[in-house]
Amino acid sequence: MPGTVLLLAASPVGRGRLVDAASVLPVLAAVDPAVLSGTDTANVVELADPLEPQAVLTRLRAAATAPGPMTVFVTGQLQLDRKQHLPHLALARTTPATVRYTAFPWAWFREELRLRAPGTTTLLLDLHTDAETWQWLRAHPLDSGRTNAVYGRIAPPPARRSVAVPSYMKAVATILRSGWRPPVDQLHQQAVGRLGAEGYADVVLAAPGSVGAGSVGASVPGGSAPRPPSALKGPRPQTPDGLKNAGGWEDDRRHRNESDPHGAITDAVQAGRHADADALAAEHEQAAVRAHGQGSEEALHWIEVRADLAMLAGDPVRSCRAWLAVAGARLAAGQAADAPAVEAAVDRAHHQWGQIHQPARARELGPELAELRSLVPGRRAGALDHVQQHLVQLQLLG
Repeated sequence: MPGTVLLLAASPVGRGRLVDAASVLPVLAAVDPAVLSGTDTANVVELADPLEPQAVLTRLRAAATAPGPMTVFVTGQLQLDRKQHLPHLALARTTPATVRYTAFPWAWFREELRLRAPGTTTLLLDLHTDAETWQWLRAHPLDSGRTNAVYGRIAPPPARRSVAVPSYMKAVATILRSGWRPPVDQLHQQAVGRLGAEGYADVVLAAPGSVGAGSVGASVPGGSAPRPPSALKGPRPQTPDGLKNAGGWEDDRRHRNESDPHGAITDAVQAGRHADADALAAEHEQAAVRAHGQGSEEALHWIEVRADLAMLAGDPVRSCRAWLAVAGARLAAGQAADAPAVEAAVDRAHHQWGQIHQPARARELGPELAELRSLVPGRRAGALDHVQQHLVQLQLLG
């Protein structure tokens, strides 16, 4: 029975573009359709920077009704609409103010694929996020359907005034151009391995089709079940009594600040008030320390929030230092070196260390990272070697 392949690459035109999504399509289009599908023959539908969500829905619906295996390759960026704060795939005309009308609701993937036979649908995703969506993912899994196999990565916002490359999907396409499609979990593992240090900050999606597999968080490459990353989950402590607006927020936002600190922090980040966002998170961190103790999950959650805020503010030194502190605290508390939260903290410290462009600051943090990497090698081969080799290069720079 022939398979069906949907190639969808979309990102806004202009300043709102976070990733050059369409750049991957020529590489994918060069792959034999049967290899893309993993079947003897396949029909391929390609959507490059579509303009209208209804046009995407029409193509998705038609592809979903075809019998046989279906593989969906999605490259692009996630954004939240301002009314319901739900994730959408941004399209060519999407702006932050028009997400609800010009972007493709992520829930439509789930709805259109839900009637397909279990085990017949695979999604391969290379998604980038803006700051608001990255924060939203702390508390909300990306639901792609309970019976669909979902693999890929969700990347944090790129550096300011830069456009990211869909490296994961390009790696997938390069592997497939060999003319053979390995089992999808192996394909995913090989693609993640090619990302190197670039991918340490990502949410890695590896969820075979099974109950609950569509609500995916991070997992080890090729793993058998999803697991949320420490950076994107955790307790959401109640706002301390008497919390005042930080940084001069308007009075009409006071209720939101008190009831939803994560929302208030996101507001500040979106407005470019990075210092205000960190100050509010620091206030909650101190409240968590007073209420639960220095190494409590509640306190560590807020340190992780501040580490992400430093990344969003373009301060990899502060972000790396925070992730190192989280990893050290978790190990000191007796958590295993292969515990998901420990590995996630060291991976993110490693990624941020690689973003430091001042050799002296990188040399300062490198030995601590190397020591942690010797204890927590992670799931990707060569991580400790990468740190040690980079340290040698930094020493040569003086």
